[in-house]
Amino acid sequence: MFQLYTTPTFERKLKTFLKRHPELKEEVKKKLNFLITNPFSSQLRVHKLSGKLRNEWALWLTYEYRILFLIESNKIFLTNIGSHDEIY
Repeated sequence: MFQLYTTPTFERKLKTFLKRHPELKEEVKKKLNFLITNPFSSQLRVHKLSGKLRNEWALWLTYEYRILFLIESNKIFLTNIGSHDEIY
């Protein structure tokens, strides 16, 4: 099982995101709980990023929204949340 950590940037973005999309609060919880048990599950649609974000991974929250994260051994660091256009 992985341990989940957040960055200050992620905390701010999450707060703003949930104010704009309160209907996705439960979906965020569900995906993050699943992430710590099985981060490479096909249900999360996790994919490695390239370019300036080449050290990060992304998962599909919904068709439009993503959560970015880093993996170091058994630790997952959440770095960003938002629409595809906002975070890439």
